[in-house]
Amino acid sequence: MYKFCYKRFADRTKMKMRIKTSLEKMSPNSAVNGAISQPREVNDTPTCDRPHLVDCLRAGDIQTQVLNTAKAQRMAEFFSLLGDANRLRLLSVLAKQELCVCDLAAALSMSESAVSHQLRALRAMRLVSYRKVGRQVFYSLLDRHVLELYQAVAEHLDEAE
Repeated sequence: MYKFCYKRFADRTKMKMRIKTSLEKMSPNSAVNGAISQPREVNDTPTCDRPHLVDCLRAGDIQTQVLNTAKAQRMAEFFSLLGDANRLRLLSVLAKQELCVCDLAAALSMSESAVSHQLRALRAMRLVSYRKVGRQVFYSLLDRHVLELYQAVAEHLDEAE
């Protein structure tokens, strides 16, 4: 089943007409200090330049494979957590071996409280696990998925462009 795609084309045409009309109404001296000269298209995203048919069946199949909003939100939180350099440094050490907080702090030249703070965030997102031995707490990566993710990103960044 096909349907006609004209919405983006019509919206874009309307936008161009509005810009053209407003420019025609402006006198050459109305631009403040020459700041407004030529209209620039705000959106650089490719859009439909002309009306065309859309395959509704294919579009429908793709819609069933789109990430749902709740999972996308959880993934965004996960990746934003990894956006901190100190947390990534912690993961790099834990990818090699299990260590206690004091050893992690010494290895990373950070205070123990800073390391504990970062580990708390990583633990909350289920990236690291811990075990207690007496008064010491040893941390390690939670499972192979975290290690594989870390290794895949590191390998990707090491590739020559």
